[in-house]
Amino acid sequence: MSLKELLGLSKKPGFIIGQKQPTYTNKLSYDDLINAESALGRTLFGPIPAGHQREFFKHKDNVWIWYESWLDEAGKEQTITIRYEVRPAGVYKKVAGSSYKKLEGAELNNFRMAAKNYLNLVKTKLYC
Repeated sequence: MSLKELLGLSKKPGFIIGQKQPTYTNKLSYDDLINAESALGRTLFGPIPAGHQREFFKHKDNVWIWYESWLDEAGKEQTITIRYEVRPAGVYKKVAGSSYKKLEGAELNNFRMAAKNYLNLVKTKLYC
């Protein structure tokens, strides 16, 4: 699936010799790219339960974001946002409202696998 298909933008018109090169009004912003990448990233962790929203994307060179929201049994919206920072000393996570904690063991391996799969997915499905 192409970036324009993920974003619901029209396909690029064909070029015909002798015609002026077409101009485009649909310029892709940073937010458009993040949304398209996140649309792919959310698929890495299996089916999303009904009533849930999930996002997973690379925000900057060393920052990754996991976001999930859902309605609890009382019908109240619950959310969680986790920020992962890749630093020379390791990978650190911060759950909204808390301090950074260094990832270790299985949690570190899971993050590495998710990041690797994400990068492969966006490279092959979006930027190919």
